[in-house]
Amino acid sequence: MLKTLGAQVKEFKKSSILTPVFMLLEVLMETIIPLMMASIIDDGIQVEGGNIRHICIMGGLMTVAAAIGLFAGIMGGKYGANASAGLARNLRRAMYENIQNFSFSNIDKYSTAGLITRLTTDVTNVQNAYQMILRMCTRAPASLICAMVMAFVINARLASIYLIAVILLGAVLALIIRGSTKYFTVGFKKYDSLNRSVQENVSAIRVVKAYVREDYENEKFTKESAGVAAVFSKAESVLALNAPAMQFTVYACILGISWLGAKMIVGSELTTGELMSLLTYCMNILMGLMMLSMVFVMVSMSIASGERIAEVINETSDLHNPEHPVYEVENGSIEFKNVDFSYEDKGGEAVLKNINLSIKPGETIGIIGGTGSAKTSLVNLISRLYDVQEGAVFVGGRDVREYDMEALRNQVSVVLQKNTLFSGTILENLRWGNKEATEEECKHACKLACADEFIEKMPAKYNTYIEQGGSNVSGGQRQRLCIARALLKKPKILILDDSTSAVDTATDAKIRKAFAEEIPDTTKLIIAQRISSVQNSDRIIVMNEGEIVGFGTHEELLKESEIYREVYESQTKGSGDFDEGKGEA
Repeated sequence: MLKTLGAQVKEFKKSSILTPVFMLLEVLMETIIPLMMASIIDDGIQVEGGNIRHICIMGGLMTVAAAIGLFAGIMGGKYGANASAGLARNLRRAMYENIQNFSFSNIDKYSTAGLITRLTTDVTNVQNAYQMILRMCTRAPASLICAMVMAFVINARLASIYLIAVILLGAVLALIIRGSTKYFTVGFKKYDSLNRSVQENVSAIRVVKAYVREDYENEKFTKESAGVAAVFSKAESVLALNAPAMQFTVYACILGISWLGAKMIVGSELTTGELMSLLTYCMNILMGLMMLSMVFVMVSMSIASGERIAEVINETSDLHNPEHPVYEVENGSIEFKNVDFSYEDKGGEAVLKNINLSIKPGETIGIIGGTGSAKTSLVNLISRLYDVQEGAVFVGGRDVREYDMEALRNQVSVVLQKNTLFSGTILENLRWGNKEATEEECKHACKLACADEFIEKMPAKYNTYIEQGGSNVSGGQRQRLCIARALLKKPKILILDDSTSAVDTATDAKIRKAFAEEIPDTTKLIIAQRISSVQNSDRIIVMNEGEIVGFGTHEELLKESEIYREVYESQTKGSGDFDEGKGEA
């Protein structure tokens, strides 16, 4: 973990070095000031007739030392803030960039809420801990050691009180830190759960209101929040022991030094100035211990956060480019040879079993099957979002594992079941497909996807702002915009994963016709629940429980596939599809 986090200091090494240097300079100034004060009392005030010249010289030197200490403290704070904020920036960037390289199987390991917590709360904890380590973890031990040395130089007998106090307090702090760390580890996991609850509620607020589930969601949130509060209360209750332990030690030392020191002054074993210096060093030592305890508290919190951050940074994608990747996809042909696939690498139940399939370039292939029949899993293997366990998938005559993944995915456009738009204008969303696309190209793609019909009716047309997730457009409009976005890639393979389910059959037919006429050389795979959406395809795949149970034309399947025939008859009995000839819902 430390190696992973330390690697992210990078360009902030200078600030990370200068911070403790300035902290040490500040401590040095704080250490010599009590000596000057003792000299003023013993050699300037208590000498016969007083020594004004000595008092003025020592006073001037104290002023200079204080000014240097103040400057060092300010610069230490400046460089410490720069180093810690820079580390936080690099940690967020490292996590975010690595997440972009995750395969789907890597993403499946982490919840969205958990990743957000790591990018925000966990990084903030590490940032605060790093700043305290650079500043207080340098300043406190240095102050403690210097004060302890000077105290022993002045009077070893009285300084022994400090040594005993430091040992006892150190043991107490170790027990406190050990007790609190385990609670923080559990607490951050509960944070993930709380964030997930909030995220689900906010993103699905319309569903919550539609089903009048506000009370249920409030109860769920209250329960999650109470769980977080309970764990952190336990952690804080352990940490709360730190304050009384510190206060007891401080007051005990002051009383001990004062009592013994007074007796030694009476016995001429100690001067008044030396006693004042010892009391000042007493406070320096105990303040150093207090700062160290604060550092330990923050570090104990950040250890759990640091481990969670390092876990994401060190996570390696299950998918890798070959040593000498192929960058050119020759055509849109697709072939599956004896493919078995499971979402678990070993020992998991096979989702796809013994898939053998051959599709020619430019063909339109329909894919139907019941829920859970692995239709989406099948097409995910084409763009290598997952790797097969057995067999091989070929695109353009080559195993997909031979391609550069970016080059392969640029030639395979996928419109997923869940249509996602991003905040920005319609044009900005469309250019996700091709960032260099002209406005005319965008308009043409929208015409093919039948999206131009509603865009032209909007006040700002293609400059209309889309809210996060596309919440200000309907489901059918989102689907058509996503299809247009995919078409702008000009892919060799286009996969539509149930992506016309929210449009009426008339619009669905227009989209399929446009595909046939405008992109005849593109291989098109259309996953659908309605047979009317795929019956005009060149061939249709029928899937059931992860296996291909039928593959042929509409007419062939009506004769040969009992499953296909039953679905067709159930959908066409009566007056046809429920939305035939109707507008979009």
